[in-house]
Amino acid sequence: MRHALFALPLLALAACETPQQSCINDVARELRTVNALIAQTRGNIDRGFALETRQETREVRSTCRGRTESGEAVRVRCEEIRVRDVNVPVTIDLDAERTKLRQLESRRANLQTQTQQSIAQCQALYPEA
Repeated sequence: MRHALFALPLLALAACETPQQSCINDVARELRTVNALIAQTRGNIDRGFALETRQETREVRSTCRGRTESGEAVRVRCEEIRVRDVNVPVTIDLDAERTKLRQLESRRANLQTQTQQSIAQCQALYPEA
């Protein structure tokens, strides 16, 4: 439920996009992904380890309120399962990470040229007044 509430403003903003903005966002998606992977890989190299997100569950016992069939208010013990994301350090091969970073940076250089050309096409297809 909470995630749905956070998504509503994003959906409202997406609905306000012009066709040109929508086109540009679509063509730039892969470049944004590569940039995020570069930042993550650099962070791994700087730290000397990666961070992996795992879910941790636990039972929380509390008192719940309820009603009997006759309508009488009662309190009963109840258990609720709570889940949270936890970042766990993971060992990595630093040489492999450096190789991956070089490959991603090379990929980004190629994508930047392609993305700039695609953005120009979006601007030509959907001129804004």
